[in-house]
Amino acid sequence: MVDIKDLGIVGLRIFTILPFMIFVTLYMGKRSIGELPVFDFLVVLVFGSVVGADIADPDINHIHTIVAMILIGILQKILTKMKISSRKMGKLLSFEPTVVIENGQILKKELKKTGYTIDNILMLLREKEVFLLEDVQIGIIEPNGSLSIHKMPSKQTVTAEDAGIMKRSSLAYPLIVDGVLHTSVLDKLNVEEKWVWGEIEKAGFTSIDEVFYASINARKEIHIVKTPDIHTYPDFFN
Repeated sequence: MVDIKDLGIVGLRIFTILPFMIFVTLYMGKRSIGELPVFDFLVVLVFGSVVGADIADPDINHIHTIVAMILIGILQKILTKMKISSRKMGKLLSFEPTVVIENGQILKKELKKTGYTIDNILMLLREKEVFLLEDVQIGIIEPNGSLSIHKMPSKQTVTAEDAGIMKRSSLAYPLIVDGVLHTSVLDKLNVEEKWVWGEIEKAGFTSIDEVFYASINARKEIHIVKTPDIHTYPDFFN
């Protein structure tokens, strides 16, 4: 027999827990809503399980659910701050982007690391309206599992750049990330490390630790982003 009292409790919990769930989710940040890398997916999964159990089972103490939601939100916020301040922590908590296609060729060794099959890659390419593998100059599996591609110059959409109105920029590779130099990029572009240090000094930097991010393209053009001062980060509860 249906217990009217239990039904009333479930209905009341829906109206009380959902607004609080929205508040905690917004506190965790838009990134948890829009991207869902592996770590954030697990957080949302646990978050939904806690809320679902509370709504479905009137015997669960409501205050315990609220405390659990608050702790999940705070933990996610702390770990996100740690990922921002430490690249090593970021690698532990999320996957790194992986290049799986280069100059129309699938990199089998890198593909195995992602757990994707060739069929998966071809499907993702078709979703981007790319039906020929040789049309792809570079393909990258992102931390959230999506595929980002850069087409061969001859296959790109005609723009004002193609008409010579603006200078076309080359594909940029991450050269320095959070103070760490990626020597594999130097080998790919046949660039000497000594030359890179010279360019960094020309830009007014005295140490690689001052470089938050630097990219380089085939024209040997370097774009450098300075490491932000720790005091410029927002307060923990902002």
